[in-house]
Amino acid sequence: MPKLSVRDLGPAAARGSDGATTVASTALLASTVGIQLFATGGLGGVHREARETWDESADLTTLSRVRIGVVCAGVKSILDIGATLERLETLNVTVIGYGTNRFPGFFVADSGFGLDWSVESPRQAADVIKAQMHDGGVVIGNPVAPEDQLDPELHWRVLKTGLEAVREQAIRGKGITPFLLDYFRVQTGGASVEVNLELVRANARLATQIAAAL
Repeated sequence: MPKLSVRDLGPAAARGSDGATTVASTALLASTVGIQLFATGGLGGVHREARETWDESADLTTLSRVRIGVVCAGVKSILDIGATLERLETLNVTVIGYGTNRFPGFFVADSGFGLDWSVESPRQAADVIKAQMHDGGVVIGNPVAPEDQLDPELHWRVLKTGLEAVREQAIRGKGITPFLLDYFRVQTGGASVEVNLELVRANARLATQIAAAL
């Protein structure tokens, strides 16, 4: 099944093709029909070595102009998290932490980067979404529970060797993310998949509570 970002929606609709929507296309479609909030696993972002490749997810630019809330566990830790946060700031996308002032790191609860704003309840998160004064998204970073996260030391070790494998095998563009996610699966004995499932469930639970408050 093809992955459909915003640029792919027209051709897919014209052909009557099925596909899996990205955060960007989900945000656009949801906002078009009046949905104010959705949950996902992790956002796309700025890829490592983006200075040379210009590889940046359309999630970022789409959220800069679509008024919607997104509950996520941060951005995938295989990306350049610092650069992604800088881009979100430049694009006027609001980023808040849920119960934390640290930006989540997808497989791990703390990416190592701080946040300016946080909320402590679904009602407070809903209030931020309702108070948004410009066309743009609200990213609600919901960290995976510490007891469910991938062991941080194991995570950073696997990430380091995975990035080395990417360079050695000259993997580029869209092939990097699936390669690294599968690399994590193999190197952690499937533990990364379990973490992914846990964080998606947690994000869905929180999103339903915020939606009820909205």
